[in-house]
Amino acid sequence: MPPSICLRRLSLAPSDLTAHAMASRSLLAYTQTTSFSHSASLSAKPGQGKPAGPARGERTLNLGKNKKVQRDMGKRPAPGERKALRKRVVLSNTNALVVEGLNDLTVSNIETGDMQGQVVGLSEPVIDQLRAVEAFKATQGWYLFRRPAMLMRKETAQLSALMGDVEAQKKTVRRILVGDRASGKSTLLLQGLAMAFMRKWVVINFPDAKDIVSAHTEYAPLPGSNPLQYTQNAYTANLLAQIAKANSAVLSTIVPSTDLRLPIPTTRKTTLADLAVLGSKNPELSWPIFNALWTELTQPGRPPIILAVDGLAHIMTPSAYLSAEAKPIHAHDLVVVRHFIDHLSGKSVLPNGGMVLAATSGSNQPASPALKFSVQLAEARAQGATDLPMWNPYELVDQRVMEVLTDVDTLKLHGLDKQDSRTIMEYYAASGMLRKQVDEPLVSHWWTLAGNGNIGELEKGSVKMRA
Repeated sequence: MPPSICLRRLSLAPSDLTAHAMASRSLLAYTQTTSFSHSASLSAKPGQGKPAGPARGERTLNLGKNKKVQRDMGKRPAPGERKALRKRVVLSNTNALVVEGLNDLTVSNIETGDMQGQVVGLSEPVIDQLRAVEAFKATQGWYLFRRPAMLMRKETAQLSALMGDVEAQKKTVRRILVGDRASGKSTLLLQGLAMAFMRKWVVINFPDAKDIVSAHTEYAPLPGSNPLQYTQNAYTANLLAQIAKANSAVLSTIVPSTDLRLPIPTTRKTTLADLAVLGSKNPELSWPIFNALWTELTQPGRPPIILAVDGLAHIMTPSAYLSAEAKPIHAHDLVVVRHFIDHLSGKSVLPNGGMVLAATSGSNQPASPALKFSVQLAEARAQGATDLPMWNPYELVDQRVMEVLTDVDTLKLHGLDKQDSRTIMEYYAASGMLRKQVDEPLVSHWWTLAGNGNIGELEKGSVKMRA
């Protein structure tokens, strides 16, 4: 009880002793019989404690203990489904406008060069053939427009002129496509394949060199090879399937003229297209069948051949495969790579004429000092420089790569000029992807921001970031 209340009660109490005794007893009784308390109850109710466990040795069945909640994660993707989705290429946008007056690329306008500096479309048969050899890339902007179309730049005209020399002189042209990142090297390679299809050439394309050396397919030593080389049956079978599908119009008219000597029976009516299909269905025989097909393609009177690869740097380094001694296998020891490298270096020629094209990559390229130096040396040689670059003797170099690229020429892609930039931007506007009036200030603005006309940056800035 507060002291003030106690003093007030004592001051009102009587003065005699009996009264004080009675008052003290009444105060004691008052404090002891108070019904209010703010302290919690400490006594638990009976039966509310922790239940007693089972007796020693007694077994119990508790179905609810440690029960995991099963979450509905949906259907798991099938094997290869994620890779197929990642590499899926869309070539048509139904929301884009149809560009009126868009001409298709044909053999006649290729030879005359009338289409240089213009945007041209691709016909459906050529699109199907390019799809078969996986020439379209998922990173390119084909999905933005109504149909595949491309700008015929001056480098495309140079490539077309080289093809004309091949057909006239039956010679082998070897070129490495170089340039800055997003400068259009893969697209120029696609244009070369498209023109080869229209000229009725045999097209053999390696879509991505990384797939050959990344150790994702099975491999085995080639019996009797010295030095030891390795085959990739699954990859070679898939390559034969692409060759058969893309070149069926040409290969179906050619019948073997030599004894194939294959461990599988063939008939006299077997064409080269049937032979390629046979190799795709029998992976264990894919490499012997590929050699037999190549032997027939190099016989006199056969059409020219174009060999192409994208991502050249991946096959200019040791691969991810391991030998029996657990040492990395050099990419040049893989028979598929060796076949291409021999023709790129000039060790093997194409008897009926042809072209060997290799494109470098600026965004997905492993370090290859030998390739970098060889490209610099080829560019200096093409410019007629007397003071050629010298290799640093204190830096490690892959001699095998240096030997392959000793005298290979390059075709360098530069930025577009303002006229070509305006042409491609007008195509963007006609497709409905660029909703601005294409005039000189707009072209100069995006041409400058794109690093003096880098076509990849031009498309990214004016279309992709605003789509």
